[in-house]
Amino acid sequence: MENKKTLLDTLGIEIKLLEKGKVIATMPVDGRTHQPFGLLHGGASVALAETVASVGAYELVDKSTQGVVGLEINANHIRSKKDGYVTATGTVLHRGKTTMVWDIKITDEQDRLISVSRCTIAVLNINKD
Repeated sequence: MENKKTLLDTLGIEIKLLEKGKVIATMPVDGRTHQPFGLLHGGASVALAETVASVGAYELVDKSTQGVVGLEINANHIRSKKDGYVTATGTVLHRGKTTMVWDIKITDEQDRLISVSRCTIAVLNINKD
């Protein structure tokens, strides 16, 4: 997947596992992803969560005729984090013709829950002419 000059590249997000219905990605917790108090920014966690859901959803569609976009996302931030890495694991909960729902859990290196999100993805029919 090409991610140069995108949010993935800017935030240092790396896709580690991509299977049908499951995605795992990591993101550093550093100056790129901090809020002003030196903690992981909730928006960075949400960006990671939506990335995982979108990448996973795209793996499940017919790429010749369909695309995917985030439709809705919510997040609960459970624990703060100052440095290191976080890992997002996303699994598909619902796979419909026009929408998908993904569950994303973000954990730290000790497998402690940092954030949990649910993301709804819209499946779009596209014309690639």
